[in-house]
Amino acid sequence: MTSRPASPSSLRSVPWYMALGQRIATLWVVKMIGTALGITGFFFLYFWVMHNPPSEPTVMPLTPLDHWVGVSDDAMLLYGSLWFYISLPSALARDKAELWACARDAAIMAAVGLVVFWFFPTTVPVFPVDWANYPALQFLKATDVGGNAFPSLHVAFAVLTTVMLGRQLRSVKAPDWTHAVSVLWSLGIVYSTLATRQHVLIDVLGGMLLAGVVSWAGTARSGLVWREA
Repeated sequence: MTSRPASPSSLRSVPWYMALGQRIATLWVVKMIGTALGITGFFFLYFWVMHNPPSEPTVMPLTPLDHWVGVSDDAMLLYGSLWFYISLPSALARDKAELWACARDAAIMAAVGLVVFWFFPTTVPVFPVDWANYPALQFLKATDVGGNAFPSLHVAFAVLTTVMLGRQLRSVKAPDWTHAVSVLWSLGIVYSTLATRQHVLIDVLGGMLLAGVVSWAGTARSGLVWREA
């Protein structure tokens, strides 16, 4: 009996982890430089707007949840991990079109946030906390003074990253646990914005709304880019 030749699609199929590895190796220099420049440029604009508000910032109100979530020095690790987490969608972009879609959506969201910060300056309340008891948070409080509060771009970037990663993981048929890790990581970052007292609940909800709108608009514009691989 003559064996049946393998179909072209089966010959092209690779395990999900190898597919992700191939994606990381694609345009890796462009991705690395572009991500570094993008984050650096964002920080420059973010801190300039924070330190040059056109009017007195509005103090964001607290909710019962803000009182319930305790201050945590350990949350600083989760808070800082955002900057690695948000680099993953670009690193896993399959080609130039997908890389551009990632950069475009992140830039649009950052631009909207910065415009809101400029025209509606906000800040978190002065919390009755002795930051000397939280050494990991002291540096954060010295550099990021709690301005640019609403919407929380920290939360917005975490949520947008989760959506982008979800699309990419589905495209390579990654197992469910990879999606769970991504979602839990994102939720940890959201929690950290409250536990570090960098944001209050209203800021968090604003960041989620902003990310949801940008994600929806990005999907509508780039349906073909995010097609199944």
